[in-house]
Amino acid sequence: MSSPAQPLAVSLVQSVDWLAIAPPTIVAVVGLAVLVADLFVAEHRKALLGWTSVAGLAAATAMLLPLLDGDRSTFCLTGDAAVCSYTADRFTLVIQFLVLGGALLAALLSVTALKDVRKELPEGEYWFLLLSSAAGAALLPASRDLATLIVALEVASLPAFALVGLKYGDRKSSEAALKFFLSSVTATAVSLMGISFVYATTGTLYLTQVADRIQDVDGQFHTLAQTGVVLTLVGFAFKTAAVPFHFWVPDTYVGAPLPIAAYLSVIGKAVGFSGLILVTVVALPSYADVWGPALAVLAALTMTVGNAGALRQQATRAYSAVRLLAWSSVGQAGYLLVPIAAAAYSGDAEKSIGSTVAYALMYGAVNLGAFAVAALVGRTKVLNRVADYRGLYASSPLSALLLAFFLLCLAGLPPGIIGLFAKVTVFSAAVDAGLGWLAVVMAVNVVIALFYYLQWTALLFRAPEGEPEKHRVPGPVTAAIALTGVLGIALSGAPQLVLRFTDTGLF
Repeated sequence: MSSPAQPLAVSLVQSVDWLAIAPPTIVAVVGLAVLVADLFVAEHRKALLGWTSVAGLAAATAMLLPLLDGDRSTFCLTGDAAVCSYTADRFTLVIQFLVLGGALLAALLSVTALKDVRKELPEGEYWFLLLSSAAGAALLPASRDLATLIVALEVASLPAFALVGLKYGDRKSSEAALKFFLSSVTATAVSLMGISFVYATTGTLYLTQVADRIQDVDGQFHTLAQTGVVLTLVGFAFKTAAVPFHFWVPDTYVGAPLPIAAYLSVIGKAVGFSGLILVTVVALPSYADVWGPALAVLAALTMTVGNAGALRQQATRAYSAVRLLAWSSVGQAGYLLVPIAAAAYSGDAEKSIGSTVAYALMYGAVNLGAFAVAALVGRTKVLNRVADYRGLYASSPLSALLLAFFLLCLAGLPPGIIGLFAKVTVFSAAVDAGLGWLAVVMAVNVVIALFYYLQWTALLFRAPEGEPEKHRVPGPVTAAIALTGVLGIALSGAPQLVLRFTDTGLF
């Protein structure tokens, strides 16, 4: 009896490529270290926890550099080295750069935000939750089986619920966290149901094996497989804030601490879209006739509803600046969906996915920059209304110029060349795939968005009402604004670098 057991035991032993898994592992280890250190660090030295977290995220981002030499995989089947649970290819590294870089900028904003609110946010728990979420978000693009994908998705999402509602005694924050929690849990339940149907019809969780086996599903299971595909898409549509699953976004962004709103607007989207790409293009290419039209309709609805919501924001309403950025992020999600939908119709799916990744990099840099300036203004204008930005140029010229640049990038207007370049790339992906109607819808929405982006931009340079209020810019906020500004300007000078960088290598 012992001889058959020995090969079974050997087959369960998998080698681990520690370099490949270093980025998410470093973030997770630093998160645990910060949580333990919080028990022993005196109250007046809690800022050390923040700077330790920033250093950890910077180190994890730097660990992406040794991985650029070639694709690395680990946690592979011993009988088939090509079937793995974790792969660090070009697609993984680009999304991990976006996630870890975005988390680093959110951490810089958080250092100042925690200092400003003093006792309202528990620092140890805050940093542990932020790092835990970032570790899950960094793991997700490397996931190559459905179980790891869902675990990474939940590790990224669950700490985010707590971060939104972490502020002591804040009813608005608690309500936002509850709305976010309920919508996200529903999304996970629907995704798990869909994945269970896919597993039932294929007998495997590995994405490449799912892609091979789902093509030859027995006729009686065909409807079950199609239902699984649709339910999985619905679950990820919640995560990406696609319409009609977007209702949680404005209230959650307003109720959350501003650095967490910035984090969710970029990292939350990166997580949702990378998961959506892996499930559709890698695992289910043979069902492109199911998910292609569905994503095209979702893209059109999402960009239209998002821009309409942003257009309705009143400049004098409390938190209207954050609400406008929230609705804008919903609209931008629609643009991000376009190339994924185009991949279903295009003969070159990798090029289409590269368009989404390129747009995500542009959006991540400039949207985090806009939130960084919003965090600066919010230090003196607690209600953070769009009207509060009137005359910002008189009190803080550099911040006003950079915010104008970020808004023009989001609008796709010069001198925000990288925004224009990203929109043209997405537009051409739709046209090349034969989705002319979707390209027309996108063009109309770009024109609609110009109104509210330009209206906010013009407000920055108007004469201020009364004496201009000087904004003292703390070091961490300065660093966040400067980093996003330098990145946006550099990419506007050489936008072709983005496409070269986003050669995904998924296929």
